This record gives sequence, C-alpha cells and structure tokens, in this order.
Amino acid sequence: MNSDQLKDRTKKFALAIIKLVQSLPNNSLCRVIEFQLIKSATSVGANYRAVCRAKSTADFAYKIGVVEEEADETQFWLELNIESKLLPKEQVTPLLSEAKELTAIFTSAGKTAKSKK
Repeated sequence: MNSDQLKDRTKKFALAIIKLVQSLPNNSLCRVIEFQLIKSATSVGANYRAVCRAKSTADFAYKIGVVEEEADETQFWLELNIESKLLPKEQVTPLLSEAKELTAIFTSAGKTAKSKK
C-alpha cells in the first residue's frame, strides 16, 4: 500500500467514525466518548499526512509513533462502545477491525524506521 492509498484509507476511516458517533445517544456520557473518538480517529489521518512530510528517518519514526498511538487510542474508545453496549456490536466491530489493522501497519512502519536509525 502506497502513501496515497494509506492517506485515503485513514480519511475514510475518520469519515466512518464520524458517521458512527452520529448514531450514539444524545447524553453527557456519549458526548465525552464522541469527542474522544472523533479526536483520536481523525488524528490518525491528519498525523499520517504529517508523516508523509517527514524530514528525516528520525522525524518519520517520531511522527509514525504518534499515528500509532492515535490508532490504538481509537481502538480503546471503540472497545468501550462495544463493552458498554452504547451501540450494537455489529455496528462497531468493522471499525474496530480497521483500527487494529491501521495500528498494526503503523507499528510495523515505526519498527522498520527505528531499525534504520
């Protein structure tokens, strides 16, 4: 997968998360979860774009680490949605799978970059 394809994939992921949170109940608990989930999921794509502009291997390694953390945080918020039964598991599971795949991609890229230092 090239960088343009990954940019597109992370943007589609963010858009899917935005759509998902629109189906959460409208209450104070869900507003906190909505904010955190949107913040972390959109940060994956936004920070991946910064990775694509890295100035060095060290810069790349640092920035990809941020993306990895945001993807992992998104997993956390999706898991909370499932375990608290705020949304049907079937609605959240595909996005949780995508978050896990993205985390794995960015973890692997980070390990490769760190080994090149």
